[in-house]
Amino acid sequence: MRIRKSSLVEPGRNTLYGAFAVAVSFFVFAYSFRIGQISILMYYAVWLPLVLVDYRFALGRLARSPQLLAFAFLACLSYFWSDVPDVTLRAALQYLTHVVCAVIAARVIDARTLCIGAIAGIAVILGYSMLQGGYVYDALDGSYSFVGAFGSKNQLGFYASLGVLLGCYFALFLTRSRIARLLALGVVALSAVSLVLSQSATSMLATPAAIAMVIAIAGLEAFSPTHRRIFFAAGLALAGTAVLAALNVGAVDMVLGAFGKDSTLTGRTYLWQQGIDAAANTPLLGVGYAAYWVQGFSEAERLWNEFYIPARTGFHFHNTYIEALVETGYVGAVMIVLPLLAILRLCIARLLSDGDWTEALLQTGLLALLVIRSFFEVDILQPYVIGSFLLYYCWARAKEPAALRRPGSAADWRPPSPSIPSNGIGPGIQA
Repeated sequence: MRIRKSSLVEPGRNTLYGAFAVAVSFFVFAYSFRIGQISILMYYAVWLPLVLVDYRFALGRLARSPQLLAFAFLACLSYFWSDVPDVTLRAALQYLTHVVCAVIAARVIDARTLCIGAIAGIAVILGYSMLQGGYVYDALDGSYSFVGAFGSKNQLGFYASLGVLLGCYFALFLTRSRIARLLALGVVALSAVSLVLSQSATSMLATPAAIAMVIAIAGLEAFSPTHRRIFFAAGLALAGTAVLAALNVGAVDMVLGAFGKDSTLTGRTYLWQQGIDAAANTPLLGVGYAAYWVQGFSEAERLWNEFYIPARTGFHFHNTYIEALVETGYVGAVMIVLPLLAILRLCIARLLSDGDWTEALLQTGLLALLVIRSFFEVDILQPYVIGSFLLYYCWARAKEPAALRRPGSAADWRPPSPSIPSNGIGPGIQA
């Protein structure tokens, strides 16, 4: 059986395989802790073989933009100063290969295929959680929270947030089919119900903020690039003024009260201070990637005990930058901020120009969601999680030239080579 290369690696023409790969990835990220290591192999199996199909295209972005691997390489290097080098090396190699898979995905998956696969995957993920119907008791605030098949309400809330954002984006901008739009809105409804049931304050605040940003920026596309820049600058000024005014009138306390939170954010402020104190001991390079929350280490054991974590695993400082500071120091914290700033710069440049804005707008929405969550959760520092996958997908995808973001671009990218037939046919693969 011959398989067309375009059906696997060409953006816009590999929708069937690409959507399947994205859906599998989302499911693995959500439930690998339940399924086990076999699910991780499934994740690798949908992305790494694409290197064999067309290695120069699949890995082309890494060759041109090695900075995509900066934090992953630092994590690997931290083996040399880590207190638990074996744990650090294993986790760092997992993170490195995870980033490579995300970059490959960015090379071959366009915005429409990403949304289709994500919507399908999230529908299965949330549907399964609804059937499971699991609740957990929060010893800190004395409440029960719906977690479904997840281990945390915040993770359930994150997937629900993505379902709402991606479903709305697909229905508004990426399809004209009524059936497809209705299916997407059905997933949006399921995600919204899951979001409310999760009672995750972070997700419930981040989701409408990200959607509002997407809609506001989409409205700028009706104007010329010059007017877009003017309105964008004015919007930033108004947003900054609104935030300052809200802080002055006590809006933060009102919001916290609406979600049943106190000024400590359910112990987060204490946890943040503990992280800052821990980072002060090794400020430059940290204690080593994944080398703080280790069983048997006194500080980790103390915090697990104080926050009622009997499993003694799966915990963090609930702040991406403090977590990075503790594990990889100021160097690592800067390197993890770099992708966020790079995506923002690339997306704004495209949104304010006179080119195609569809992918840049989606990346901006995802970036907004990740940035808001980064102050209260840790979504982008671990391997095999949806946050880090989307971060590096967006970064690598935003760096693609316009020609590669159009259907049919994969075949156009590769220059002819005397050592390879011009039709690019390999064994068992038909161009």
